[in-house]
Amino acid sequence: MIEFVTGPLVWIAFIGFFGGLAWRLVTMARLAYRERVVFPTLSAKYGARSLLHWLIPFAGRKMRLHPVYTLISFAFHFCLVATPLFAAGHVLLVQQSWGLRWWTLPEGIANRMTLVVIAACLFFIIRRLLRPEVRNVSYPSDFLLALVVLAPFASGYAAHQQWFAYVPTLIVHGFAGALCLLLVPWTRLVHLLWFTFTRAYMGSEFGKVRHARDW
Repeated sequence: MIEFVTGPLVWIAFIGFFGGLAWRLVTMARLAYRERVVFPTLSAKYGARSLLHWLIPFAGRKMRLHPVYTLISFAFHFCLVATPLFAAGHVLLVQQSWGLRWWTLPEGIANRMTLVVIAACLFFIIRRLLRPEVRNVSYPSDFLLALVVLAPFASGYAAHQQWFAYVPTLIVHGFAGALCLLLVPWTRLVHLLWFTFTRAYMGSEFGKVRHARDW
């Protein structure tokens, strides 16, 4: 089982992840073409301006109105992407499989970043339960997705700390990570892809058409 998790399952997860994102990108482009106003509205200048402002913490007014949420959200998204990419164990696995290697995070920093993701997931779940304006637009799938994102980090941290039997925990970690990647293109997690394009379009519409800012 451990050989399957560190071998074929990794391929299945990456093929499903990138293949699904490619399919969603193609279907989005086709829908945008049919609308006939999307592509003519797009502007590299205003799209990049909007994207830049939304990538900088507290650059937008809404971010400044909710400083705690902004800090947690930015920390969560940064650690969510950087930790799996630069964790020493993951880089070593890539090196063994494909002969590629890059810079890795120090163990202590990787552990802290993992805990940031876990804590942020719990924060988002509690926030959905307690804040009426968020709870009213939440579905059971939103809570399940938060748990799906949390699972690979929690199991990876547990395996690293050897709180339970190492190999079974590592297997759970592998399946949790694969499930998370496979669900990205087909759930709300796809905003990982949509963010760039929605911000580019919104920025273009506000800047090029309305002559206003969108932040």
